[in-house]
Amino acid sequence: MTSPRPQTPAAVPPLLEACGLERRFGAARALRGVSLSVNPGECHLVVGPNGAGKSTLLRLLAGLARPSAGRVTIEGAPLAGDPARRRLIGLLSHQSHLYDDLSAAENLAFAARLYGLPDAPAAVRDRLAAVGLAERASDPVRRLSRGMVQRAAIARALLHSPLLLLLDEPYTGLDPHSSDQVTGLLRGELAAGRAMVLASHDVHEAWDLATHAHVLVRGSWALTGPRGPSLDDFLRSYRAVLHG
Repeated sequence: MTSPRPQTPAAVPPLLEACGLERRFGAARALRGVSLSVNPGECHLVVGPNGAGKSTLLRLLAGLARPSAGRVTIEGAPLAGDPARRRLIGLLSHQSHLYDDLSAAENLAFAARLYGLPDAPAAVRDRLAAVGLAERASDPVRRLSRGMVQRAAIARALLHSPLLLLLDEPYTGLDPHSSDQVTGLLRGELAAGRAMVLASHDVHEAWDLATHAHVLVRGSWALTGPRGPSLDDFLRSYRAVLHG
């Protein structure tokens, strides 16, 4: 009698996988065959000059726009047309998605109802405290500084504890103290097994968070892969790509 063959464990798909993404606007191509694979605990830093396609890439990864070619999957399932998959994503974009006449707490409470969070008041309170806005939670958003609005928007993106964070210029408008606070918060999210794609035009801000570093130029990867140990070496390569 032959012994049964041991079962080979099924391969676990990446949390996020993008394959051959293209985005066209008429004859212009904002993205050209971009692929990306992101696993839990990873932070993929995407840098590049203005107009490189960073925001377009994040919109496609978030399911807010459809690629002209290519596909995006979350945990192995197509993102397109699947609201349940999109709930696994927390997005910070250039727009805060906050209502000016509502307070920071009211904005997050509204988002909590949309996500159906079971203990919304506690989630709102904890997230605002985590970004240093506990004392300004009741102020209308229109009375908050640019940096405070940015922190409130970050709290909103993190509110439902998404598995994947898509962050477009998260340090915009933040002073050094707030930047350090946000970095610590994001580091905690990575330690908890979240994954991130963080787009920025400034490498320095998120270098310590990054596990992978990519340079996007004119819609294509110019550099891509795991982050090396030296920021200076990466910056030299980045400048060579931009000016070569």
